[in-house]
Amino acid sequence: MYKGLTASVVVVLLIVGLVPPAGADEMLRQRLEAIQAGYTVAAGGEPLVATAALSDFYESRGYTPAWTRPELRDDWMSVLAGIAGDGLMPDDYHASALAELQQDSETEYSQEALADRDLLLSDSFLLLASHLLDGKVDPETTDPEWQAERHQRELYQMLSQALDSGNLVATVDALRPTQTGYQALRSAHGRLAAMANMEWPPIPAGPSIEVGDRDDRLPVIRQRLRLLGDLRGAEAGDPVADVFDDRLEPVIRAFQRRHGLTDDGIIGRKTLAMINLSPAQRLDRVDLNLERWRWLPDSLGLRYVLVNIAAFEMEVVQGNQVVMEKPVIVGQPYRRTPVFSDQIRYLVLNPTWTVPTKLILQDKLPQILKDPGYLERLGFEVYEGWGTDRRRVDAATVDWSRVSARNLPYQLVQAPGPQNALGQVKFMFPNKYDVYLHDTPSRDLFQKSARTFSSGCIRLKDPLELAAYLLKGKPGWDEDRLNAVVASRKTTTVLLDDPIPIHLQYWTVWVDRTGTLQFRPDIYDRDPAVLAALHESPSAGTAAQARLTRD
Repeated sequence: MYKGLTASVVVVLLIVGLVPPAGADEMLRQRLEAIQAGYTVAAGGEPLVATAALSDFYESRGYTPAWTRPELRDDWMSVLAGIAGDGLMPDDYHASALAELQQDSETEYSQEALADRDLLLSDSFLLLASHLLDGKVDPETTDPEWQAERHQRELYQMLSQALDSGNLVATVDALRPTQTGYQALRSAHGRLAAMANMEWPPIPAGPSIEVGDRDDRLPVIRQRLRLLGDLRGAEAGDPVADVFDDRLEPVIRAFQRRHGLTDDGIIGRKTLAMINLSPAQRLDRVDLNLERWRWLPDSLGLRYVLVNIAAFEMEVVQGNQVVMEKPVIVGQPYRRTPVFSDQIRYLVLNPTWTVPTKLILQDKLPQILKDPGYLERLGFEVYEGWGTDRRRVDAATVDWSRVSARNLPYQLVQAPGPQNALGQVKFMFPNKYDVYLHDTPSRDLFQKSARTFSSGCIRLKDPLELAAYLLKGKPGWDEDRLNAVVASRKTTTVLLDDPIPIHLQYWTVWVDRTGTLQFRPDIYDRDPAVLAALHESPSAGTAAQARLTRD
């Protein structure tokens, strides 16, 4: 009867002289008391994970079994059967162990088996509910530059209500992110899962293939594009043709665009690598991006700004419609743009730029030593000291060769103007990372397909269009005044009457407005750590279920 407990707990029970319990309710009580005493308790050979929530749940119902109705157990098994569609693994929630218990005849159950089954079902629900609500992985354990939202719910009360109402399936559905982006990606998961076991041997490397070229790899390339949905109907042409004809070129360009590549219509090394990305590998990337959706707030807002760092894109969404879309420049791989949600609270027109200390040492000092006229040419003023003691000094009188991390009494402040690194406007959402959206004088960089050039902030193309949108309806701030203030080069701060949510996200896979599944390179190498943690057992300790266990 004690196989669900560790050996040490069995010894304790024998020492105190407990009589083997007659009912499943008493067995539940003993096991949960063992959990509260700090012992590791298993049920049906599976470790129980949601220990605190389990204790709260069974204490609230006087330790009586909860899953006595067969239809509720059947409903829960159907939930677990479909949970892979969310990028989660059914066996994390005891699916196999529960299926084995379900096969036994009800009349053959011992009281111990009844307790095992009840505990496993409850632990399964609580753990899955936690993962759908907050994600399985705690992003801050895999990336210190990632801040997730936490959703406060009493999961044991949710379980009680679901069992009382019999609405287990509806309860789980309500825990999933409601945003259309999550639902669309979940649908894409289903399509890729049907292909996941296909053999997908790599197409060998070779010379680039252009329109008019013959290449014996082309029949296989056509087949792969057809399976991935990029080549269909009249576009396909002869499925075994080894000639790169005019009908194939627009297909290749579209394939390149949806993978974040330069759409030159040439099958080169990078394009071939994306064609070689197997359905199973694509499915992994869908899974980890589904997980990232679960780290977001319940609501993104009625209108909001969204930056997809990996896609180098900003969108303004209002009423579920994208009303503005602009390219952005993000942080370099060694100065990565962080991930978090906040609110844009004010704009600064014609901003000055006070160079952060780190950038003075790493970026500006080498330039100054190389070019003595650098600061004057770019409109920088040099200040010594801080606060009320700060005074302006002549840059020519400073011995820059003696400046170091231990000896840096100076500030560099760039005046407004065409050379200013922040351009004509910055959009402020004060945060611990000190990043924000802003204009840039280096507008030629927006022509690049991969745009990792900043020091962490987000540079925005055509930022005055966003400024005009945010100021629309604010008394005294029509476009004429906005343009006049910008032309004056006078630094002006404008508070927003209604701060707008902004979400800096990092999606390497998503479904766009046309229903096209988009892939992007993992520019910051953030995907592998998330995928590895997603594949770990919840009992390994990396999953985001700290609030389900006791401190």
